[in-house]
Amino acid sequence: MPARAAEVPGLLASAQPLATAYDVALTDLDGVVYLGESAIPGAPAALAAAVAAGLRIVYVTNNASRTPSAIAAQLAALGAPARPADVVTSAQAGARLLAERLPPGAEVLVVGGTGLRLAVRERGFRPVSVASGQTAAVIQGYAPDLSYSLLTEGALAVQAGALFVASNADLTLPTARGRQPGNGSLLRVIATAAGREPLVAGKPEPPLHAEAVARSGARRPLVVGDRLDTDIEGAVRVGSDSLLVLTGVSRPLDVVLAPARQRPSYLAESLSGLLAPQPPVIREEGAFRCGGWLARPAPGLVELAGRGERVDGLRALCTAAWSGAGQDASAVTAALGKLGY
Repeated sequence: MPARAAEVPGLLASAQPLATAYDVALTDLDGVVYLGESAIPGAPAALAAAVAAGLRIVYVTNNASRTPSAIAAQLAALGAPARPADVVTSAQAGARLLAERLPPGAEVLVVGGTGLRLAVRERGFRPVSVASGQTAAVIQGYAPDLSYSLLTEGALAVQAGALFVASNADLTLPTARGRQPGNGSLLRVIATAAGREPLVAGKPEPPLHAEAVARSGARRPLVVGDRLDTDIEGAVRVGSDSLLVLTGVSRPLDVVLAPARQRPSYLAESLSGLLAPQPPVIREEGAFRCGGWLARPAPGLVELAGRGERVDGLRALCTAAWSGAGQDASAVTAALGKLGY
């Protein structure tokens, strides 16, 4: 079973592959399985192998624009194992927040795409696109064609007292062309105009995690993601173990400098990390060893020496940085350079 080495902060070790150490992987999509329309190299095959080893994959996304069926179809076309029941979205979590606060049949103004509208309807509410005196709530989620007029209707309804729920607050969205504005940027339009902040359903807030656990029946979930500020922080908030993959937004430097609330349990270059054990980081006379790498914290510096798998060096480097009073970028840049990051 996964275990934390004595007195070593941060990362866990697992003698068995993560695919057999956990029952469900709550896996992010953007930056983990695909970027834009293209699969991340090796991701579909790694997911299929993890399923063959007995791990259930549940895709948990902050993106509320599409339906679970549409997302599952895209994943299947890329070669990843997926059914609609394996997809949980922030739209579904946001609709649950509404159901906890509003009576069935209430009028909900949907500022978002088809996935958000369907989730609201499935909860028994009446989705609308124009504010009225009967609008009980506004729910907002990312949609690539979100219009000014719909944002305006949302702002007017929130100003009039409607409950304000956002699917997520991601400032950016990773794409093959770079980071583009996410729903966290878009929701500022309504929040600024109406002078009210929304309840947020998506990562890192707990509602989406709770929705995914409830729908999957997970007893020992592993959160898998590419973002420290959403996937990993969300896992830390609910006390769940997490795996950070380096195929999306957060980079090695971000991980080394991560505050305690954003530190993952495991690190891997990609989803292939689900198929392998996780080596321990061992304390050795004030230094930290992982595989063939040794990291030693010093005043204003973390020294790194050795050879082997570079992700092992990153594990050692993270533990050394996390063990002290904190480091800045200049203290670890040379060490990361030795690893080729």
